[in-house]
Amino acid sequence: MIRINLLPHREEARKARRQQFFVLTGLISTLAALLVFAGYTLIDSYIVDQTSNNDFLKREIAVIDKQIDQIKRLKEQTQALLARKQVIENLQQDRGETVYLLSELVKQVPDGIYLKTLRQDGLRVNMTGYAQSNARVSTLMRNLEASPWLESPQLIEVKASVLNNRRINEFAMNVTLTRVKADEGGKKK
Repeated sequence: MIRINLLPHREEARKARRQQFFVLTGLISTLAALLVFAGYTLIDSYIVDQTSNNDFLKREIAVIDKQIDQIKRLKEQTQALLARKQVIENLQQDRGETVYLLSELVKQVPDGIYLKTLRQDGLRVNMTGYAQSNARVSTLMRNLEASPWLESPQLIEVKASVLNNRRINEFAMNVTLTRVKADEGGKKK
């Protein structure tokens, strides 16, 4: 029988498989390292892009915030100007009210009534005076109610008193002045 020693052949096959295993392990390790490096590089580029986008958005938000502040200031200035305009319009509208009030009182106060005080607080007019009789006070109230410039007369009190040794009725009343529209130019609304 011939004896063939197969041990070196097996040993060489083992060496070849071992070498193949180490080469494949090295290649797989290198490939895994390349994949990890590529993954980190890709993620890092995404992070850099997102950071640059965030910085851009922050700059734009800062610009828009400045514009919003300017708009707020402009709105405040507009509101202030509108309030001033309204005050001027009210003053313009109110400037003739005193003239109308006095003119209307001259027309509406009947004989026998003497006004002592006349106070205006906005549209509210408070008047006190003397009347020869209660009927004259009633006539005054009817006249004021019928007036185009005065409305809602409210009698506060009437009391008997003596003035210069004459018996008279002292009265106090409130009446409301009617506002006129600016475009009507002196006509009642």
